Amino acid sequence: MTTHLLVTGGAGFIGSHYVRTLLGPDGPPDVVVTVLDALTYAGIPANLAAVRDHPRYRFVHGDICDTALVDRVMSGQDQVVHFAAESHVDRSLLDASAFVRTNVHGTQTLLDAARRHDTTPFVQVSTDEVYGSVEHGSWTEDAPLRPNSPYSASKASADLLALAHHVSHGLDVRVTRCSNNYGPHQFPEKLVPRFTTLLMDGRNVPLYGDGLHVREWLHVDDHVRGIEAVRTRGRAGRIYHIGGGATLSNRELVGLLLSACGADRSRVEHVEDRKGHDRRYSIDGTRARRELGFRPEIDLADGIAATVAWYRANRSWWEPLLPVGEVRA
Repeated sequence: MTTHLLVTGGAGFIGSHYVRTLLGPDGPPDVVVTVLDALTYAGIPANLAAVRDHPRYRFVHGDICDTALVDRVMSGQDQVVHFAAESHVDRSLLDASAFVRTNVHGTQTLLDAARRHDTTPFVQVSTDEVYGSVEHGSWTEDAPLRPNSPYSASKASADLLALAHHVSHGLDVRVTRCSNNYGPHQFPEKLVPRFTTLLMDGRNVPLYGDGLHVREWLHVDDHVRGIEAVRTRGRAGRIYHIGGGATLSNRELVGLLLSACGADRSRVEHVEDRKGHDRRYSIDGTRARRELGFRPEIDLADGIAATVAWYRANRSWWEPLLPVGEVRA
């Protein structure tokens, strides 16, 4: 039986990887994918070039806050995987309005349409940042939400709206919360691609504060496998952690990038710390492991080396995405 799947934000880093995986040679043969994407600065059509002519693929250019458009697109869809979001913490500190509009209002618009058309499951793709900072141990899915940036607050709000639709309306909603992602096709404002491209061009990299902020890292390949496990085997009303299992400080991560780029510590410049910078993230992946059989497979050092190699080989993809005036030799 054919499944018609709506993927929002499918031209972005993680969403496009998910679409390419579904429509690739090892993907399910019975899934028809419709991508809805507004193609804002991080939505890149080239990310979907590999599937542009696929017979089970359709692209719709549009805004998830457009109620009429979302209603038309949702009609005829069986399921939703919702990636579309503003996601860069630094941008949210400068102006949170776009984050509230897209992440909160946009999610509500999609949920309303999914309820009208009985489109389920609705997979809400979220982040570990909704929990704030944890000094020791790891968050479970039952941990209280204590977001500390406008970005994470907007994602926490979207998660709560989604889960409320399950309780109030019986909508089959499933929430995923992932750790920090990395991999090919990531927009060069995020830490791994930004530092990689700077190092490749012989420039210094700006490390916030003392560099001892701790994050858990997840390759995008593992992330989309986890999302697909939730879509196909998850339970309604459940939250699932999709973690990479590799927890290390930003200073240690930069060490991996320096090694992969053939650079030394003299290229690291410590800069003033970010406002409200969470000190440590770590998520407990027991539920996804027990209920879904999900475990990350890609070793961090191997994944970082492969990612650096991809950016080295694909300058034509990332160089046009640099801020105006930052053309590099």
